[in-house]
Amino acid sequence: MKLQRKNRLRALSLGAVAVSSALALTACGSDDNGDGNASGGSSATTSGSSVKCDDAKGQLLADGSSAQKNAIDAWTKVFSPACKVQINYKGAGSGAGVTSFTQGQIAFAGSDSALKPDEVAASKKVCDGGQGIDLPMVGGPIALGYNVPGVDNLVLDAPTIAKIFDSKIKNWNDEAIKKLNPGAKLPDLKIQAFHRSEDSGTTDNFTKYLLATTPENWKYSGGKAWQAQGGQAASGSAGVAQGVKQNSGAIGYFELSFAKGIDTVAIATGAKAPVKPSTESATADIAAAKVIGTGKDLALQLDYKTKAEGAYPITLVTYEIVCDKGNKADSLPATKAFLRYIASEDGQKVLAQNDYAPIPAEIIAKVRTTIEGLS
Repeated sequence: MKLQRKNRLRALSLGAVAVSSALALTACGSDDNGDGNASGGSSATTSGSSVKCDDAKGQLLADGSSAQKNAIDAWTKVFSPACKVQINYKGAGSGAGVTSFTQGQIAFAGSDSALKPDEVAASKKVCDGGQGIDLPMVGGPIALGYNVPGVDNLVLDAPTIAKIFDSKIKNWNDEAIKKLNPGAKLPDLKIQAFHRSEDSGTTDNFTKYLLATTPENWKYSGGKAWQAQGGQAASGSAGVAQGVKQNSGAIGYFELSFAKGIDTVAIATGAKAPVKPSTESATADIAAAKVIGTGKDLALQLDYKTKAEGAYPITLVTYEIVCDKGNKADSLPATKAFLRYIASEDGQKVLAQNDYAPIPAEIIAKVRTTIEGLS
């Protein structure tokens, strides 16, 4: 009798657990339409973030800026499980992304430079009745990472940076560098300056800084392609960062999120103190940016010549480039859902957690409104 009573109690206990589990699963899956995708108008919650999936489904193809690759990866970890949408973002560089977009191969592109007039014209061929527009989504400092033994704090200014990357300054104990770093023990070591091998919006923004601040020392026209002679080429921000990390005497430019374990340069801007790259110092610069795009386009103009206290001058904004009208019907729901999430308050919080700078409130509010109107 005692054994039978124990078995009955055990069965009741297991039954209660099963019912409880079923109720929990029902609650969690109440927004699911049966095929693994959230139903229209639904919201899914993952890792504490609310994601509105609507009719998002399938796979979303995108390419472009390697600068935002770490941000895209972080966003995808939240969005994909919530909406059961696979995000395939290559991160092959801004140039590759824009080309793929204007050829109709991807739903959206990431670019660290706004669309040029000829690229807008090309986009009209794939945006039925519309055109490609720039939506600023990711901000951040372009760090100058360096590998100089015995030097933990390095200060450089625009003229010196230009001469280093133009192979005019070739050794770390050059007088110009000594003058900016009087207390440092600079070695007699050859400089290896790393730049991007492919068309890159990071290159575009870095050279815009040099053109704006020291045109007498940077005689090139600028753009996504590297134009100076000499130096070492590497693919992607990750490739440049790896080159700096592995080579004594190296210096290179890449987004702060790629600077793990790498010393970074403080820039002498004319402010009271040199400014190190950080999310806060980048936000201080981006906050002064002006919207220069027309219509639904939200391209920004950054202030590379800033002398504001605590404002880091070499910043970039990565745009998500999408059709304002004429997006492909099969990918539009997923595109809008993903862009809506990354522009949301929760999505922008992810940036600061990954060494990026959130887009200032006034600008991101316009981005959110524009996303809702995509068709």
